[in-house]
Amino acid sequence: MHKGTLLAFILTIAPHLSGQWIKPQPTGVPRTPDGKINLQGPVPRAADGKPDISGMWFSSSKFNTNLATDLKDGAPFTPSMKALFAERRANESRDDPDANCLPDGVPRITAAGNLPHRIVQIPGMVVMLYERGLFRQIYTDGRTLQKDPNPSWMGYSTGKWDGDTLVVTTTGFNDKTWLDDAGHGHSDKMILTERYRRSDFGHMTLDITIEDEVNYTRPWTVTQPLRLDPVNDLLEYVCLENEKDQKHVFGK
Repeated sequence: MHKGTLLAFILTIAPHLSGQWIKPQPTGVPRTPDGKINLQGPVPRAADGKPDISGMWFSSSKFNTNLATDLKDGAPFTPSMKALFAERRANESRDDPDANCLPDGVPRITAAGNLPHRIVQIPGMVVMLYERGLFRQIYTDGRTLQKDPNPSWMGYSTGKWDGDTLVVTTTGFNDKTWLDDAGHGHSDKMILTERYRRSDFGHMTLDITIEDEVNYTRPWTVTQPLRLDPVNDLLEYVCLENEKDQKHVFGK
């Protein structure tokens, strides 16, 4: 092929190659009569008959600021957490780990995040991948949680099916992450229970229960809708690359 012709060919296909990478075309998905992906289609099933919750999922934006936004009286603070929460509100979340490019942790990265995450369901495990380069391994092979794990940002998770709902229990957190932008905190004693129920092809409901006797007087639960994005993919995201937020953090 002539060099000029080859160059023209490369320049012609380059945008299409990029588009194919960013927007992979899904196969085997339910479609409407006019060929569009049917987000109200049936729930996909795994080989064992359980719902397959795999896919690229987004949370709605309602919990970005305050995970407890739907609670009439707010989160049931202990006195120490109430004082700490008030301090964080007063200084405009100056010490937010997210502003320092530290991991968001769970459930913030899923329920209150503005970036997508991909769920991959395989026999014995559900894997969650996040654009920030973080991941979760949720073991569904019957193992139990460790009694004294090394504290971590994302915790340690096991899952089991309750009918068509995947129930995930996570412990072993450190106490360095926030639950949301507002500054709801947690201790390393937190037990997090998530219930994932896929209602149709394009929608899933996530119920989140926070149990932490150090910071809250009782367990509290919030519900977050998740929506499927069937045509996009995870992109590389490096928080510290070209970081420009720190200089704008001006809390007291």
